[in-house]
Amino acid sequence: MPYINIKMAGPEPTDEQKEQVIAEVTEIMERVLGKKKERVMVMIETLTPQSIGVGGASVKKLASESK
Repeated sequence: MPYINIKMAGPEPTDEQKEQVIAEVTEIMERVLGKKKERVMVMIETLTPQSIGVGGASVKKLASESK
C-alpha cells in the first residue's frame, strides 16, 4: 500500500484544496506507478511556520524578512 505523507507550512489549506491534492496525488500514483487507487493512502499535515526551519531560520522568520 503506497503511503504518501505531505507536510507543509501553514496556512491550513481548505477542505476543497485538500480533496484536490489527495485526488491528484492518487491519480499520479495510479498513472505513473500503476498502483491501485483503492490502495493509495495520502495524509496532509500542516505545520506552523515556526515549526519548520531552512538555513538555520524558521519559515516564519524568513517570511517576515522577505516583506
